[in-house]
Amino acid sequence: MVCLGNICRSPLAEALLRSKVSEKKVIVDSAGLDGWHVGEPPCESSRKVAKKNGLNIDHLRARKFQTEDFDRFDKIYIMDHLNFDLIQEQARSKKDMEKVDFIMNELFPGENLDVPDSYQKGSGAADLVYKMLDQATDKIAEKYIR
Repeated sequence: MVCLGNICRSPLAEALLRSKVSEKKVIVDSAGLDGWHVGEPPCESSRKVAKKNGLNIDHLRARKFQTEDFDRFDKIYIMDHLNFDLIQEQARSKKDMEKVDFIMNELFPGENLDVPDSYQKGSGAADLVYKMLDQATDKIAEKYIR
C-alpha cells in the first residue's frame, strides 16, 4: 500500500487488509514515496478514524518506498496519480510496473480513480478515505486471499 507520506491513506489500507487476511499467508505493508515523515506515526485523523472503526494503527511508522519493494511484493497498490508517476520513476523495468495498480481499480476496474489525500483535511475526509479503502481491501481479500 503506497501513498505519498505513509501517514494517512496507506497505513489505513495496510491495517484494513491485515485485519482481513492471514499474516501466515500474506505479507501486508505500506510505504510512502517521499521521506518527509519517515519514522512518524499515522496522522491524527487517520488514527481517529481507525480507532472509531475498531482498528489500532498507533504502532505503525512511516517508511519510504524502496526499489527493493518491487522484489519483495507481488502487488503494489497506489492511492493516486501522483503516486503512479513517482513510483514509475523508481521502476527498473516493465515487470516492476506490472505489479503496480491503483487500489480503487479493485472496485472500478481500469478507471484509475484516486483515493483523496485526507492529510490535514479533517474527520470527514478521513471517514471517506476509510470507507473507500475498506471496500477496496474487501475486494483484495476476496480476490487474492480467500
